[in-house]
Amino acid sequence: MTEYRTVRVALLGAGSVGSQVARLLLANGDELAARVGARLQLVGIGVRDLDAPRDVELPRELLTTDAESLVVGADIVIELIGGIEPARTLILQAINAGADVVTGNKALLAAHGPELFDATEQVGAEIYYEAAVAAAIPIIRPLRDSLAGDNVKRILAIVNGSTNFILDRMDRFGDSMEAAQKTAFELGFLEADPTLDVDGYDAAQKATILASLAFHSTVPADGVYREGIADITPAQIDAARAAGYVIKLLAIAERITADDGTEGISARVYPALVAREHPLAAVHGGNNAVFVEAEAAGSLMFYGAGAGGVQTASAVLGDLVSAARRHIAGGPGLGESTHADLPLLPIGAVITKYQITLRVSDLQGVLAEVAMIFANGGVSVETVEQTVDSVDAGTAFLVIGTHAARERALQATVAALKASDVVDSVVSVLRVEGV
Repeated sequence: MTEYRTVRVALLGAGSVGSQVARLLLANGDELAARVGARLQLVGIGVRDLDAPRDVELPRELLTTDAESLVVGADIVIELIGGIEPARTLILQAINAGADVVTGNKALLAAHGPELFDATEQVGAEIYYEAAVAAAIPIIRPLRDSLAGDNVKRILAIVNGSTNFILDRMDRFGDSMEAAQKTAFELGFLEADPTLDVDGYDAAQKATILASLAFHSTVPADGVYREGIADITPAQIDAARAAGYVIKLLAIAERITADDGTEGISARVYPALVAREHPLAAVHGGNNAVFVEAEAAGSLMFYGAGAGGVQTASAVLGDLVSAARRHIAGGPGLGESTHADLPLLPIGAVITKYQITLRVSDLQGVLAEVAMIFANGGVSVETVEQTVDSVDAGTAFLVIGTHAARERALQATVAALKASDVVDSVVSVLRVEGV
């Protein structure tokens, strides 16, 4: 029998992901030891409540409420408790004690990533966080390692399974927003308070991580432009379908150039129109996908389950194996490549296409007046579709597709449309992505 040295592993958190990590680590110890060249000893599991119900029955002798003592004696600390505190303090304690850290904490990385990465560089440790974005889908390593020598141009990502499930129900089954949310909640895709998902906060945190990695720059979480899906209506879904699109909540990280020639980054989250033939349009249910456009590699698609205890545990254990191998091999951690220092540019600098739906008076000359407003705003019209309002015969709907335009120009045009006497209301403004 092969004799292995021991790597001491501390686990913080025994929720749906943490309990599965513990189960797999205990059940597959021999196989993991062979892969790593060392035995991964789970020395303890830090929990808030020793008697809380859990998805997996765990050895009670491993459970402890003394997380601080646990992390100080470990070689690798797995943090799966979530939130900012006490996760931030415990991770810093682990790093300062010389331990590597594996985490799936997107909120913490988005808010305090630079601080944590700087701490690891000071002591030669490393943070692994594959599970922080898109659960089991491998995207952190490809961006950090495989594409490190390439120039990533843009990332379009569906990274929130709850909102994708809701929009998919509305598109494929004709559900209302309320009905789709109700189904999502009943199936466990949505929390009782859906704000984090529906308002785009979860996706924005992940956009911060993706943009920082892809463009080797520090992207602050509060700099990510964010819109949620709460106002998406069946009428918008139908209009998108008629035009050959599907609506998806996208996290976008893109290298862009401002009017004055400044090169920088755009990081944004909003519901967008995606052409039916684009790979992202085929992402159904609660699945996630990350579409990467790189200068040399071209277009790459990463697809799979974006949530779930077992699925996320897979990513955590992958990071654990990598951390343990580095621990055995010795040497300092690689750190983060965040030295390009590209500025984060405002949403107004973004260039994309748009679909604007207007409710207008059904009178002669209205279309010409609307076209003039677009021309004066410097926004070129590509398509126009008019339908008579089925409720009020005196009004009509105009669905206008534009050529690529600056967001700043589009917003000024929308303001002018709202002020026009011939426009009753601007029903919706959706951006077109993936073109």
